[in-house]
Amino acid sequence: MMVCFSHTRIAAGVLGLLLALTPAARAEGWGTVKGQVVFDGPVPERAKLVVNKDEKACLKNGPLYSEDYVVNPKTKGVRWVVVWLTDASDPKKPLPIYPALKEVTPKTVELDQPCCQFEPHILAIRQGQTVVAKNSAEVPHNVNVQGGAVNPSLNPILPPGSKVEIPNFVAATTPVQVSCGIHPWMKAYIRVFKNPYFAVTDENGNFEIQHAPAGAYHLVAWQESVGWVAPESKPTKLGMPITIKDGGVTDVKIGMKKGD
Repeated sequence: MMVCFSHTRIAAGVLGLLLALTPAARAEGWGTVKGQVVFDGPVPERAKLVVNKDEKACLKNGPLYSEDYVVNPKTKGVRWVVVWLTDASDPKKPLPIYPALKEVTPKTVELDQPCCQFEPHILAIRQGQTVVAKNSAEVPHNVNVQGGAVNPSLNPILPPGSKVEIPNFVAATTPVQVSCGIHPWMKAYIRVFKNPYFAVTDENGNFEIQHAPAGAYHLVAWQESVGWVAPESKPTKLGMPITIKDGGVTDVKIGMKKGD
């Protein structure tokens, strides 16, 4: 009896350990956050950019337009809004990370400038990823990266077909600004995060964050011309409270007004 009891305890202990290591057994669980950022008010018309250099190459696919406000007139969805999760009590507190997402992948992400505009216009990356700045255009560009106190700052010239790797990005509360001095209308932003729980809205204003920790968190949203975005009358960098469902989908809709 003593031996059988001992084996039972060992088996129970092993089972408990296996359950503890299984993602689904985590006390808080994991869920998906899906949402849309929609424009509140008349859809702003995108301004045509003044292209006064390398016109043949820059305008080969048609006119270029400002990306300050990119709103789909059919859905009113706002493109290029960055959304991310923070702890509900302390935005600096590390979030639990789903086991399969702990490794930072992919190791590199691309920022191209094929037609005198940066693609993507807003790049969100995770700390530890390297940005590969490319020039697939027919004319030279430069990549003026202004990283402030903690992120890379450099301004290399990129001849047609060339690229440069920019490592050592770290999470920061402010975006990294990118521009091209040769074509001054060009600009982009890079936002860097410590965890994988961020997204950039698509052409319909939609976003999705998968394998997010279930429970009470804040959803923060930022747009380059407005700044902080939230359904409150005075949005802040703290974002909006959100309760993420364990094993389900949490739907969110955020309204955005044009800034002054």
